[in-house]
Amino acid sequence: MRALFGLLGLVVLVGAALLLTGIVSIDQTRPGIVQAPRFKADVAEVSVGTENKTVTVPTVDVRKPQ
Repeated sequence: MRALFGLLGLVVLVGAALLLTGIVSIDQTRPGIVQAPRFKADVAEVSVGTENKTVTVPTVDVRKPQ
């Protein structure tokens, strides 16, 4: 039970950090007077790519003591 509360607290802190930094923005698009309110969430876009590169790696020479 203690771990569950810890995990829930961590999720709340991460969500608050995302809202404060502007990565996630939530706007109410329909008021909740008669109907259920409607929300629109704008989430940051992340693009991940790869590229091939040639990297020079130093050579290692190991000598055993005599």
